[in-house]
Amino acid sequence: MKKLIHLGAAAALVLGIAGCASQPTQVASTGNLLTKAGFQARPADSPHRISEMMKMTPHKFVTRVRNGQLVYLYPDPMVCECVYFGSQQNWDAYRRELEAEQIAKASEMTATESQMDWDWGLWAIPTQGGPP
Repeated sequence: MKKLIHLGAAAALVLGIAGCASQPTQVASTGNLLTKAGFQARPADSPHRISEMMKMTPHKFVTRVRNGQLVYLYPDPMVCECVYFGSQQNWDAYRRELEAEQIAKASEMTATESQMDWDWGLWAIPTQGGPP
């Protein structure tokens, strides 16, 4: 029983480390998409800016109204130590970029899977459409 508990703890540790390792990559990718969509990164380079950035949940979009215009904010205290600011047009461009990236990743996975060898003999699939 102890062996099983140790094995479970080790598996949890490995999965936890793997989850942490992928987070910065995903966040960096988001930063690239935001920049590509026209968001402006403003560094948290003063105590006041850091304090304001830390009031928001990291890596989650927040909206604010400034001068009657909707502004999208994305705090990134880990990768760029900045807050990305964007307009509605930037947000729309970001969503399009994100969708295009997701489609490209799905296509890449499908292409990879279609290249895999397959043992048709195991499935007894007829070649002329008749029963096996």
